Amino acid sequence: MLAIVDYGMANLRSVQKALEKVGHAATITSDPADVARAERVILPGVGASADALAAVRTQGLEGPLKDFIASGKPFLGICLGLQMLYDWSYEDGEHRGLGVLPGKVVRFEVPAELKVPHMGWNQVRFVHRPPIFEGIEEGAYFYFVHSYHVVNDDPSVIATETDYGGPFCSSVWRGNLFATQFHPEKSQTAGLRVLKNFAELPLG
Repeated sequence: MLAIVDYGMANLRSVQKALEKVGHAATITSDPADVARAERVILPGVGASADALAAVRTQGLEGPLKDFIASGKPFLGICLGLQMLYDWSYEDGEHRGLGVLPGKVVRFEVPAELKVPHMGWNQVRFVHRPPIFEGIEEGAYFYFVHSYHVVNDDPSVIATETDYGGPFCSSVWRGNLFATQFHPEKSQTAGLRVLKNFAELPLG
């Protein structure tokens, strides 16, 4: 089972439909037991990290998500689903994240001519090439919508960088864990390829 985690703050159906388009069924669920028994898990998200983290904890999903990642089975975070993995978020205060990846989430500080949020199409540059980017060319465009970005204490997890008033981390990879700041489900051909690659990763 490929499980898309529903904690009340994401356009889950768009991720599910994108997966269906590349030939893979996915179950939308808020049940911690479903997360525990899934073969693959996607954690999407839009909105504010404090609300999202509170919802994940209220619904009893924090432990199952961290256990799933520790199990070695394929995990994909999308947008807010990337940011929640970090130790701390500084969006509207200071909030403890899931602590899976060392680092923090901070607001863009960009030149006045650039708007925040960073919204629209932008390119990625490979630092490392994880298997979910199989077949994706250097400089491919993906769709972004975010005002905050991650800062890694461990730069070895950075898979791609993107420029917006300077380079920022636009995706990460550590073993079975993959996460993107961009929205693959909104990124047309390149994004669909990322989702297909994730859904077809070998298990174990």
